[in-house]
Amino acid sequence: MIAELGHYALVLALALVLIQSSSPVIGARKRDVALMKLADSTALAQFAFVALAFGALTICYVTSDFSVANVYENSHSQMPLVYKFTSVWGNHEGSMLLWVLILAIFGALVALFGANLPATLKANVLAVQSWIASAFYLFILFTSNPFRRLAEVPVEGRDLNPILQDFGLAVHPPMLLERADYFGRSGACGRDPAVCRPGG
Repeated sequence: MIAELGHYALVLALALVLIQSSSPVIGARKRDVALMKLADSTALAQFAFVALAFGALTICYVTSDFSVANVYENSHSQMPLVYKFTSVWGNHEGSMLLWVLILAIFGALVALFGANLPATLKANVLAVQSWIASAFYLFILFTSNPFRRLAEVPVEGRDLNPILQDFGLAVHPPMLLERADYFGRSGACGRDPAVCRPGG
């Protein structure tokens, strides 16, 4: 049930991102304040649903729910708790989910604290971030679903890659993503498309 909740939360986040990618842009062109303000609420709701999905995957790992293929392939019931947490992003599917979570955090921060930005600029920034996010949501849901269930539930998992069972390697993906210039650049692309050009 937790895995399905996470999957549906991702589907709802995709639906919100599709609204966020178009309505604010239309509002900015037509100077429609209501459509531009829709970017704020959809960015915050998108963050809430992605956080819910990430939390659901984390619960699946911590409780060793081996009916979820991702948990089976990257965890083990005897694994220390810290590595059960880091196993969430210690694989392709989970790291993609972490990536969109961090992107959604940046979008939510713009929505919450971007009151000093002109309304059209803020709407365009959030729309550009949603264009990027929508591509990743589609990729996750159609090719890298972290919540895929196994037909037969195994008794034990395969274990996390031993290389990733080191504290330094366990914490580096969130630290790299948190510091990535890409998230700042995605917001900058909404302000000035020239920033997105190679060498910009």
